[in-house]
Amino acid sequence: MPNKILIVDDEPFNLDLLEQELSDYDYVIERANDGVEALEKTESFKPDVILLDYMMPKMNGLEVVRRLRGIEHLKSIPVILLTAKATQEDKIAGLDAGADDYVTKPFDSFELLARVRAMLRIKQMHDTLDEWNRTLADKVNQQVKELERMARLKRYLSPQIAETILGDDDNLFKTHRREITVVFLDLRGFTAFSDTAEPEEVMDFLRHYHSEMGNLVFKFEGTLERFVGDGIVVIFNDPIPCEDHVHKAARMAVEMRDRVRELRASWLKKGYNLDLGVGFAAGYATLGTMGFEGRMDYGTVGNLPNLAARLCAEAKGGQILTDQKTMSRLEETFDAESIQELNLKGINRPVAAFNIIANK
Repeated sequence: MPNKILIVDDEPFNLDLLEQELSDYDYVIERANDGVEALEKTESFKPDVILLDYMMPKMNGLEVVRRLRGIEHLKSIPVILLTAKATQEDKIAGLDAGADDYVTKPFDSFELLARVRAMLRIKQMHDTLDEWNRTLADKVNQQVKELERMARLKRYLSPQIAETILGDDDNLFKTHRREITVVFLDLRGFTAFSDTAEPEEVMDFLRHYHSEMGNLVFKFEGTLERFVGDGIVVIFNDPIPCEDHVHKAARMAVEMRDRVRELRASWLKKGYNLDLGVGFAAGYATLGTMGFEGRMDYGTVGNLPNLAARLCAEAKGGQILTDQKTMSRLEETFDAESIQELNLKGINRPVAAFNIIANK
């Protein structure tokens, strides 16, 4: 696209001379006869360079330059002042006003054209920089919006699930089998508490309790599958792989139990006789999305989540129950006590259960 040059002078002869000098090149030329017209033409013509006479009626060249530099979308247009006044003071005044270069009349054709080409290169660099800045600003705004979307999603979903939904890998939510660890948490005494407390009191309590437990879920990189009243279900090693997921789940459960022991002191002062029961198990399960087009959810089905849920239901306040197969992977790093075999609903044979006491 040809470069556009605005030539400004109150003398028609000078305009003709400038146009003649520039006509041999692929430039689009526009003329203005005074400073006021120059500002109007700059808005409509949008030149790449302005050749501006210093001395003009209505508005001189210095004032035109000052006005241009005060207009955001025009201030980067290079301006070459043309004047018969060649004193050092005049040149300094022109440059201080915002002019980019200075040519003395009568001008040398080769010098004028060289300075025009130099200003065109500067304009091109300005335009490129502006485009980069716009592109960068667009990218920053897009990233800010993405972070805001992520923050909103994380209020309702586990971070791993939220990030996967916003990412490009839809395969993570397709039905699949994987070895995972499932942890169920439930508060002993919650039913009695919710029957006697005001609904607002119950909701305030749950918000605080979920916050305390949720922080530990995120600390150990678990996937918070769902809240069910006072119940919490956490999955390790899906949808994002998690190394050493059995040990991470056990450490999380121990810290949760210890944190609830600390919280119980304040709960008891308010008359809340509550304690935490935990059940967890490791093994293979089927995972993926469930629901319908208008409402999808992520979860796991099979014997493993059923085993973890039944162990949780059997756990007394302060107990963390797991099965023998899972315990065999933890016995070198956790102290545990064996309890009697449990006959669990939905499980065909008695389950040898262990109560995790602490890290060794």
